[in-house]
Amino acid sequence: MPSAAERTRTLVQSTCSAVLLIPGAERLRLEQLTPEARAVGPDGEIFLLFPADAPPVRAATHAQDDELPVVLELTDVAPVSVPHRIRGRAWVAGWLTCLPGVAEPGRMMLRLEAYEASVDDLWGASEVDPEEFAAASPDPLHAHETELLQHLHAAHGEQVRELSTLLGERSAALVPTRDVAPLALDRFGLRIRFSAGPHHCFDARFDFPEPVRDVGGLRRELHRLFDAARS
Repeated sequence: MPSAAERTRTLVQSTCSAVLLIPGAERLRLEQLTPEARAVGPDGEIFLLFPADAPPVRAATHAQDDELPVVLELTDVAPVSVPHRIRGRAWVAGWLTCLPGVAEPGRMMLRLEAYEASVDDLWGASEVDPEEFAAASPDPLHAHETELLQHLHAAHGEQVRELSTLLGERSAALVPTRDVAPLALDRFGLRIRFSAGPHHCFDARFDFPEPVRDVGGLRRELHRLFDAARS
């Protein structure tokens, strides 16, 4: 399974929603605290792009000792329609500073130097060491996950449903099953959510024999899963 640091790094570098929580800014609209872009530097620092007049920029500019304590909160929502669509959240706390002259006119780049982080997702809740976060790599499929899950759901729904035949005795918990949808995908495997209604859900994880490295390897593993379900 992916480590907590890898899962957090994947969320930070994904397209999931993010807001910057700043002391005293509770009444601001979420869009005012949402970066236009974000990236992770070689030492684990997080770069956040904002309009030059955004509240986080003003707060960082006027912070005492030029450092502002903030928390970057990330929320991961399943890209297909399933009950309980929030798949996880991550929080990165650190010091925020401005980097003048880095961004184009009208924008300001902010740097978040993490001192603690945590994640609470489908794998569980874990604290994340900042050094481990800096050394971690995002999942190699993260840039394609949304498209792949939506394609599986729209074009291969029946094959996804057939994966229940691989669950053995656990399949008894799936009756009656109303909806089946691919919930999450990473280099280690595929997670499916079976639902008999909004209050009766069952997740099943289908692990690959070996972690895949790219979309080509993923396609081969998915075909292997579908063939096993039909046999």
